[in-house]
Amino acid sequence: MANFLYVDNSNVWIEGMHVAAVAHGMAPNIFSAQDNKITDHGWKLDFGKLLQFAGGKRADIGRAVLYGSRPPPNDSLWAAAERRGFEVVVHDRSLKGTEKKVDTNIATDIVYDALKVMNPKEDEITLVAGDSDYVPTVEKLTNDGYRFYIVFWDHAARELKDVCTQFTSLDPHLEYLRL
Repeated sequence: MANFLYVDNSNVWIEGMHVAAVAHGMAPNIFSAQDNKITDHGWKLDFGKLLQFAGGKRADIGRAVLYGSRPPPNDSLWAAAERRGFEVVVHDRSLKGTEKKVDTNIATDIVYDALKVMNPKEDEITLVAGDSDYVPTVEKLTNDGYRFYIVFWDHAARELKDVCTQFTSLDPHLEYLRL
C-alpha cells in the first residue's frame, strides 16, 4: 500500500498564516483574517513535518509532490522542500502576478497517477488543499473506489469535505507544523 501525496503549497501556507493570525490574536476569526488579509508572517511551514504528518513513513509514500508558483531567485523554499523529500513542480505567475496552472496541474497529476500508477484496492491519495476546485476529481475517484483523504485547515470547502473519504484538520497541529 502506498500513499500518493499532493500539496498545494500556496494554499496550505497562506491559509496557515491566516490560521496562525487567529490563534495569536491578530484576527478575531478566520473569515476576518482572510477578508482583511491578516497573516502571521512569523508562521512558516515545516515541509518535513507536513510530509510526515500527511504522507506517513517514507517507505509508504508512492509519490510526494509540492506545487506552487515560481519564487524569486533568492528564495530557498523549493530547495528546502526537495531536501525534505518532495518532488517540486513550479509554474510561472501570470503577467498580473496571479498564480496559474497549479490547481489544474495537481488535478491532472492525481488523475494520471490514479490511471497509470495506483492500484485503487491498495493505494490511497492524500491532497493537502482546501478549495472546491478539487471536488470533481475527488468525487470521481472516490466513486471509482479510491480512498481519497483531504488534509487541510478547518475552513476547507464544505463540499470538498463531503466528497472525500476522510477529512483531517491541520488546525490542532498548527504549532507542530511550524518551522
